Amino acid sequence: MDTAEILKKVRQIEIKTKGLTNHIFAGEYHSAFKGRGMSFSEVRDYQFGDDVRSIDWNVTARFNHPFIKVFEEERELTVMLLVDVSESADFGTVKQDKRALIAEICAVLAFSAIKNNDKVGVIFFSDGMEKYIPPKKGKSHILFIIRELLSFKPKRKGTNLSETLRFFNNATKKRSIVFLLSDFLSGNYQDALNIASKRHDMVGVHVYDQRDKELPPVGLIQMSDAETGALQWVDTADRRVREYYTQQFLQHSQYCRNAFLKSGAELVTVRTDEDYVKALQVFFLNRA
Repeated sequence: MDTAEILKKVRQIEIKTKGLTNHIFAGEYHSAFKGRGMSFSEVRDYQFGDDVRSIDWNVTARFNHPFIKVFEEERELTVMLLVDVSESADFGTVKQDKRALIAEICAVLAFSAIKNNDKVGVIFFSDGMEKYIPPKKGKSHILFIIRELLSFKPKRKGTNLSETLRFFNNATKKRSIVFLLSDFLSGNYQDALNIASKRHDMVGVHVYDQRDKELPPVGLIQMSDAETGALQWVDTADRRVREYYTQQFLQHSQYCRNAFLKSGAELVTVRTDEDYVKALQVFFLNRA
């Protein structure tokens, strides 16, 4: 996409995702992700029914009238988006490719975060860290993130989730809400995920295309591995070939589910031709 096309697409995503944030996810994000605790806000006159344990005895003694302490939730959080920009993210066969879907989901999450006065940062990764955008607040920052999501060109093609999580674990000491968005076509990342989940509130967003899972029976075709460039002729008319292809996908997916379950993290699964809004709604409501 050229600059004009990118800006047009950014505007389209902004309009759609801000609408979703305002009308569908309003309050659900807030309920799903609690603040770090309660902080003192003010004192006010004691009213019938107030918890006597909240009485401020020093102020009460000074004015010879009962006052209570009022606390409020510390809302400011840091949201980190760990975004897979490897070559396989450019794959999509029906409605959109995985990269476009990931960009839209990131926009929804980012606008939801700033609506709640939270900071948002991004790490783009392939088989290593590609780019780091420090957490900030504000609409202009979110629009910058969306532009980068649409236009960023990675230096490498592969995927290494373990290396990415290790970098994040070493670079980010402050506890954050972390959304890891990927097709999870990577090797073993269990240990790194375990460490990250202990330090942060980890949520995986598994994005896949129907053709990642199933091959159509269209005869002999030449297939290319997006991340290695390897070419191979595949006879899709052979039922055993199609079954093997599906089995490989199911093994990756099962490993992903097990890894997040064992680490205590959560996982949302979205297909490129399905409505991600419903999946996010269910996730937010289950956490509330």
